[in-house]
Amino acid sequence: MPEENAASNQAATPGTPAPPVATIATLGRFEGQSVVVRGWLYNLRESGKLLFPIFRDGTGTVQGVAHVKSVPPAVFEALKSLTQESSLVVTGKVRADQRAPGGFELDIEDLEVIQRIPESDPYPITLKEHGVDFLQERRHLWVRTPRQSAILRIRAEIMRAAAEYFDQNGFIRTDPPILTPAACEGTSTLFPVDYFGDPAYLTQSGQLYVEATALALGKVYSFGPTFRAEKSKTRRHLTEFWMVEPEVAFMDLDGLMELAENYLAHIVQSVLRNRAAELKTIGRDTARLEAIVPPFPRLRYDEAARMLNEAHSKGELEQPFTYGNDFGSPDETWLSAQFDRPVMVHRYPAGVKAFYMEPDAADPRYALCVDVLAPEGYGEVIGGSQRVSSLELLNQRIEQHHLPKEAFEWYLDLRRYGSVPHAGFGMGIERVVAWVCALDHVRETIPFPRTLHRMYP
Repeated sequence: MPEENAASNQAATPGTPAPPVATIATLGRFEGQSVVVRGWLYNLRESGKLLFPIFRDGTGTVQGVAHVKSVPPAVFEALKSLTQESSLVVTGKVRADQRAPGGFELDIEDLEVIQRIPESDPYPITLKEHGVDFLQERRHLWVRTPRQSAILRIRAEIMRAAAEYFDQNGFIRTDPPILTPAACEGTSTLFPVDYFGDPAYLTQSGQLYVEATALALGKVYSFGPTFRAEKSKTRRHLTEFWMVEPEVAFMDLDGLMELAENYLAHIVQSVLRNRAAELKTIGRDTARLEAIVPPFPRLRYDEAARMLNEAHSKGELEQPFTYGNDFGSPDETWLSAQFDRPVMVHRYPAGVKAFYMEPDAADPRYALCVDVLAPEGYGEVIGGSQRVSSLELLNQRIEQHHLPKEAFEWYLDLRRYGSVPHAGFGMGIERVVAWVCALDHVRETIPFPRTLHRMYP
């Protein structure tokens, strides 16, 4: 029998039930019992006649302990010869140990090696420091490291909580198409595709479609991949990312801002409650996250512009802010860093916002819109607005933005037949993961990032 398929041949006592299979995350349920763990070798340390292998199984890591006299010689030798990321099945008794990262260790009793990675072709990502380019080229392996695995578990919790909030509050999930005949905000940042001879685009937002389902079902949301062809190299941009987009009939901007703050607070509190171990693994300051409770501060665009220019006059910002522009990343970073929780900037000049945003009845120069900027300098995580409800005004906006009217006839129907005030927002999952995990770059927030110069692996 080849080594990689060989067990230690330690026979179970006849009539004795086999130890239960456990994950590392659940070892606490089996204290004092023998269990079977299936996983991989993360690291191995030797001290005289003692071996201290560290195993991982996707749910966490645990240190094993084996003394040369406590296990059969074949098991000890098999353990000693293991190489990093060799796959295995280990049997051991769970022992509580306050010094251990997870509070438990495994006294090894038996071992089956599934595949031993040969020393002639070692696992490429060692425990030493590697450059980002090296790691990105090996992203398919990098995700196995404890930090990257923890980030992906936090991402999963954020996505679960994001859907949970809407599911528990009367929203219906309705998924829009990924292939669309026209853009929400112009075609300059879209990926064109050939749709059986006709032009089409990968969606940059499902918003227009969830507006339609909101007028059918009242409260809806979509959750799926979106694409932006911006040639951006900033730490906040991906070309493929996941977006959650709620839309609510009979909702105004004030109602939308209340929805956004309750929603974000729910997500962050869920991560604190359910992923404390992962937050510890990545070294996140949880006190910063514990402050994320409503209400969130609100600023009009005019107030934010004034604050930015005051910061420039004090030397805190390099460039002055030009009133009437949208905020750039340095502006968002500075503004969001002034608060201990997300800040809502609302009522931007209508000229810098999308065609579908409702003008403020009190002053039509401003749009009834809001951007939610995460604290600690992470910038925009939510962008939303009250939508234009007038057929006449929407027609004008489509013409002013030089959009193909024929592609929007169905969208205009929403204003022809039973139009009502309605509002919604989009939240990028990766931006939220970057903020919650305090990551320097958004490329670590998704299993396989797509950026301006990366489509591999």
